[in-house]
Amino acid sequence: MTDQKKVQEQGSQKISRRNVLKAAMAAGGVAALGFPMIAKAQQTIALKMQSTWPTKDIFHDIFVAWGKKTEEMSGGRLKIDILPAGSVVPAFGLMDAIHSGTLDGGHGVTAYWFGKNVATSLFGTGPAYGFDAEVLLGWIHYGGGQELYNELIQKILKLDVQSFLHGPMPTQPLGWFKTPITNPDQFKGMKYRTVGLSADLFKAMGASVVILPGGEIVAALDRNLIDAAEFNNTTSDRMLGFPDVRKVMMAQSYHQPMECLELLISKRKYESLPKDLQAIIKYATMAESADFTWKMMDRNSTDLIEMKAKQGVKVVKTPKSVLDAQLKAWDKVIDDKSKDNPFFAKVLESQKQWAARVVPWRQEIMVDEELAYNHFFKQAAKPTAPPAKSAGAETPAAKAPAPAKKQ
Repeated sequence: MTDQKKVQEQGSQKISRRNVLKAAMAAGGVAALGFPMIAKAQQTIALKMQSTWPTKDIFHDIFVAWGKKTEEMSGGRLKIDILPAGSVVPAFGLMDAIHSGTLDGGHGVTAYWFGKNVATSLFGTGPAYGFDAEVLLGWIHYGGGQELYNELIQKILKLDVQSFLHGPMPTQPLGWFKTPITNPDQFKGMKYRTVGLSADLFKAMGASVVILPGGEIVAALDRNLIDAAEFNNTTSDRMLGFPDVRKVMMAQSYHQPMECLELLISKRKYESLPKDLQAIIKYATMAESADFTWKMMDRNSTDLIEMKAKQGVKVVKTPKSVLDAQLKAWDKVIDDKSKDNPFFAKVLESQKQWAARVVPWRQEIMVDEELAYNHFFKQAAKPTAPPAKSAGAETPAAKAPAPAKKQ
């Protein structure tokens, strides 16, 4: 075959293949011919969200980390634009801003919506039924809690908001004080900051309660507008500056032993997303919940050590008399709120049923780790010094030797 013929045949083959490819593409048959699919560029969906936390708070870090996970899991199809507290609306105005469409979503805690319905506080700052935050989230996912919260937010309050609870918090300190709390009577007349049902709890104990968002607490303490305050955990409290204005942190309390974080998103916006992106938002929240737990172990323990060593913070365990007074105050709060709010009573009954089954299981099956920790890490008690002798007293070594027996 001559070179000229080869060129003509190769050109004919190229034209023929090109025509076949065009025809196949027109018929939608590219895959059938063995050609790889060419994916169309996916449209990026941007969600504008605001937190209720200052940028220096670990909770804002958690919100940002959730946003990054969501973007990565979506392959860039979701873009999460996260703003700190106050960028668009005040912290306590977040829920309304999402409902109105001013924001697509946000991050906070259920106690911040206490003014809309006291029952919101039960989904994070409710009575101490032996719950911790892990048990609360178990109730949310497997005990009917999510359905009850949806009913409260979407049907009773009629808000266009979908919520995803996550991030189990450790037991929150009783708070930061000028001097240690030794008995519950010290709360009488005390100007004390807290939020949610905890406000009613401390009012029942005689405190004058002031409700403030996290970013305003330290300034109020510094100016002595309030006497004492609680916020959340050793890392958040340190980052917000509590050790700069108060040196006594009372550890352990029943006022908020089971709080968790809340991701909020416009229900309309959420349901307009493709199903896979809805799933990514949901499961990225669960992933962040686990990551949050591990991160809090690292950060909280480090900050506790450094606050004591570098900032002169004295950590005092809350006395049993105060814990007993809190439980009695809870009795009053539960009774009062249940009479006025049937839905409040409905949620409490659901939580009590969950606690009655799950808490005894944990108590019977989970071993107390304190014994093991003390065995391996606590230093053995130092031998006590011998009692002091009175002047002239002889020690055994100073006694004169007994006279030798006569042979």
